[in-house]
Amino acid sequence: MGVEKMVCLASRTGRQFQRYNKGRRQVVGCVPYRFKLSNDGKISDEVEVLVISSQKGHALMFPKGGWELDESVEEAASRECLEEAGVLGNVEHQLGKWDFLSKSRGTYYEGLMFPMLVTEQLELWPEQHVRQRIWMNVTEAREACRDWWMKEALDVLVVRLSSPMNQPKEEKTISISIETMC
Repeated sequence: MGVEKMVCLASRTGRQFQRYNKGRRQVVGCVPYRFKLSNDGKISDEVEVLVISSQKGHALMFPKGGWELDESVEEAASRECLEEAGVLGNVEHQLGKWDFLSKSRGTYYEGLMFPMLVTEQLELWPEQHVRQRIWMNVTEAREACRDWWMKEALDVLVVRLSSPMNQPKEEKTISISIETMC
């Protein structure tokens, strides 16, 4: 008998519980990644990353969204990956922080990005009807990603994964239950 998983199929909405820093809305995102399986079923060194379409379908990006007052930054990153990309995994050490201008809103945001080593891809997720998800190699993803600051986050991840000397001394991983994200 298998274990049944409960997944909240509604995304959080609204901005009333969003975090701000010096007037800039804080958004948190992830670069979901996995190691590609070789033809013989063994894990290779080749990394694949998961990109998603924007809600309007005009651009590709990594999952990201508002960091809310009732969650840690890692919980926010994990929630965004679940809501927008339908993946679960281990949120690892922060890749960096970027200030960027939102073209649609004309305001500056503070974006924090994390890598997420994907452990599970769900068949049903909250934004499956408004987003597409695509696994790509790093070169394809860097070319396809719309936002410069997300491309820079991807570059940081590539350097980190390719050099053990760049690994953080203490990895902080977080696993949260799906029920707490609703």
